[in-house]
Amino acid sequence: LNKGEKNMKRRILAVAAIIAIAVGSLTGCGGAKQEEKVARLVSGGEPGALHPALAQGTHESIILDHVFEGLMKRDQESNIVPAMAKEYTVSDDHLTYTFTLRDDIKWSNGDKVVAGDFEYAWKYALNPLAASDYAFQLYYLVGGEEFNSADTESISEEDLKKLEDAVGVKATDDKTLVVQLANPTPFFLELCAFYTYYPINQKVQEDNADWALDGSTLVSNGPFTVKEWNHDQNILTVKNENYYDKKAVKLSKIDFVISEDLNTNWQMYQNDEIHVNYDLPLDVLGKLREENNGELIIAPELATYFYRFNTTKKPFNNVKVRQALAIAIDRKAIIDNVSQGGQLPAYALVPTQVPDGKGDFRENSPDYFEENVEEAKRLLAEGLKEEGMDKLSFSLVYNTSEGHKKIAEAIQQMWNKIGVDAQLENVEFRVKIEREHALDYDMSRAGWIGDYVDPNTFLDMFASWSSQNDTGWTSEKYDELIRNAASEFDVATRMDYLRQAEQLIIQEFPIMPIYFYTRPMVIKSNLVGVVKVVNRDVSLIYADFK
Repeated sequence: LNKGEKNMKRRILAVAAIIAIAVGSLTGCGGAKQEEKVARLVSGGEPGALHPALAQGTHESIILDHVFEGLMKRDQESNIVPAMAKEYTVSDDHLTYTFTLRDDIKWSNGDKVVAGDFEYAWKYALNPLAASDYAFQLYYLVGGEEFNSADTESISEEDLKKLEDAVGVKATDDKTLVVQLANPTPFFLELCAFYTYYPINQKVQEDNADWALDGSTLVSNGPFTVKEWNHDQNILTVKNENYYDKKAVKLSKIDFVISEDLNTNWQMYQNDEIHVNYDLPLDVLGKLREENNGELIIAPELATYFYRFNTTKKPFNNVKVRQALAIAIDRKAIIDNVSQGGQLPAYALVPTQVPDGKGDFRENSPDYFEENVEEAKRLLAEGLKEEGMDKLSFSLVYNTSEGHKKIAEAIQQMWNKIGVDAQLENVEFRVKIEREHALDYDMSRAGWIGDYVDPNTFLDMFASWSSQNDTGWTSEKYDELIRNAASEFDVATRMDYLRQAEQLIIQEFPIMPIYFYTRPMVIKSNLVGVVKVVNRDVSLIYADFK
């Protein structure tokens, strides 16, 4: 794409950064009674745990977002509004947030939701013994990073407790939660609507450490609650009668089908067994676009599709080798012929639709590299020679998905043209995550949906302290830029730090950006009120059948 074409496509995608979709489905599949409004959709693979502190993938977060609720939430128009909190105040220095909870909030077991449930949940996630992959999202709190980084093998219980007590979140009474931030954080209220910041019932957690592994013991505070968890089959949620805003909830049940087979999922949609399908087989997507199908919606998505390099493995420790592989592929060909969802080629990490104070961060930033097959051959030869190697053969890991497989096959062929032999290795999503954390891979497929609408959500995960880095790559300069951005409240200066960080990581290529996502989906024609927020999965909280 030339620059004009890119900008045109970006503007088209940015028209609706947040979409409320008024289309949908059959009145409760399988001839259900009118009053029993049951919506069904596929959530992905089997969740590891439906626990706010322990979840780490969209297959878990889409369910958590329906059964839990934070201090803040997205309303029907997708605005960030008070949720469990009735109101809040912010100090003049933007470092102290005081939340006052609602009077009428309860857990699904009837217990009252209190401010202490938030303090307990946040400190639980930060406790190094919990090993939460998303604990770094709480580093914005005073003392959060210090507590989470404690060496549990050498520190005493007493000293660990002191670090816990020093974390900047305190329930001063059942209705009041006071939060102290280490630095001004412009997106903090958005974080309060993110699942790592959801509360957990302290008594339930202390009575049964495995409460979030089974539907019969799972206690939540959101608009729906889990009724059944049939592992590797489905998770059935029902309307939570204890929810303070239950009048706004029209569906009786939402059934999340556990399945990673895109063709099976598409067949279920065609057979009216599910109402929403937001992960379509690529050939089906191309056909639906060609037909201009009325049930197809291509929604914006705040997400980047990329591959990780394991920079601790030879020759991926050599930046020339990493760069060669990155510039050898044809991103437009992948989008036009394989993914077919109107995605945008990625020559950077942060996608479109992220404001920077003057407009769009991506539009106001350059592309940091260009594709060039001949240059890729030269860099590859130089890099391999420096590592004492003649040729490159390695394994590319991807999680089960026909789409990921086809993209990997296309890239495999492109790499073949520069003399690279890439073997494709398909594993389950949970296995992929475990291997990435253990640096037990050569290259791996990855994707990242922004946890909040800010460049930092894409950039801070590659800081040295992030549990989501999973590349073995670290940079003191990069860490410094991320820390500088975190402590800077002037928008222009802060964005400059983040641009420098993005430029640095792309120059170093611990990752290989491929494209910026869209979210193609189909929704049955009489299910209304399905909401797709730019950085979250589809929400059926306010959906209803016509």
